[in-house]
Amino acid sequence: MDWSQQAILITGGTGSFGKKFVEIMLQDYHPKRLVIFSRDELKQHDMRASGFDHPSLRYFIGDVRDAVRLQRALAGVTVVVHAAALKQVPACEYNPFEAIQTNIMGGRNVIDAAIDQGVKRILALSTDKAVNPINLYGATKLCAEKMFVQANAYAGAQETRFSCARYGNVVGSRGSVIPVFMEQRKRGRITITDPRMTRFWLTLEQGVRLVVRCIEQMHGGEIFVPKIPSMRIIDLAETIAPDCAVECIGIRPGEKLHEVLVSEDEARNTVETEDMYIIQPAHSWWRRENWVNARPLAEGFRYTSDNNEAWLTSGELRELIAPEMSMDDAAVAARISA
Repeated sequence: MDWSQQAILITGGTGSFGKKFVEIMLQDYHPKRLVIFSRDELKQHDMRASGFDHPSLRYFIGDVRDAVRLQRALAGVTVVVHAAALKQVPACEYNPFEAIQTNIMGGRNVIDAAIDQGVKRILALSTDKAVNPINLYGATKLCAEKMFVQANAYAGAQETRFSCARYGNVVGSRGSVIPVFMEQRKRGRITITDPRMTRFWLTLEQGVRLVVRCIEQMHGGEIFVPKIPSMRIIDLAETIAPDCAVECIGIRPGEKLHEVLVSEDEARNTVETEDMYIIQPAHSWWRRENWVNARPLAEGFRYTSDNNEAWLTSGELRELIAPEMSMDDAAVAARISA
């Protein structure tokens, strides 16, 4: 697609993903208009002051809970990246109604406004926690996935199309465990929940490049899952603080030992390409000629962080977290408190 002719809006545009998305869009794709939609005026001011002040940028204060404001914001927009969400698992558990209002009802508002305003393509960001969820955050993201897939039927004969991108932990995001380990190493002791724990891992830039590729290739209805490496939490802790003692404190409520990005049940409707799995909707409106060149998965396939074929070596892990390790104390403290 010709990105130079697109008017793009990203919800949650002042977050970690939003900033990297805006940076790469301005650097490589040069859209006609790029709207940063978020509810925090201070973060918008700080983002503009830090250098995000291109003529194509628009800063739009609003909340995805506000359906009327979204209608206004999406006027003339052709592409939406929906990244706004309440993501902290403990906060969602303690404030369940707030998580539902933002992650589910906010998603509904995005869908309605996109259809009403004739947006062409909408990609919603999801998470591994949506697969067989054991916490409220995962449950809300599962609901959001279901809504965005079925929204293609709501759009009917319009050209508006919806898809999702589902991936795991992101190096450099505000929810990353790396700043926590960096802060703990000052005291000579790192805490992990379980030495067997594994996680999928990708960088912010890889996440953004995935989203761009999904928007370019989507038919509407897919859930895209990237093929990304796994790592052991104990290896991460020992890489960040090799001389520190490691204390195991046990699995916390709502936390999984291993991550799942494609479940065995989903695998029956999933095909793979060289770098992605594409979960196809099990609905009558889905055209089976979509993704005919992709390969079906073997019976019983599951894509989990502990049975992954790709694992980060110690050297790759050090290289991946090097930018995080260079943060000063103030930046670490700010990341933890965000």
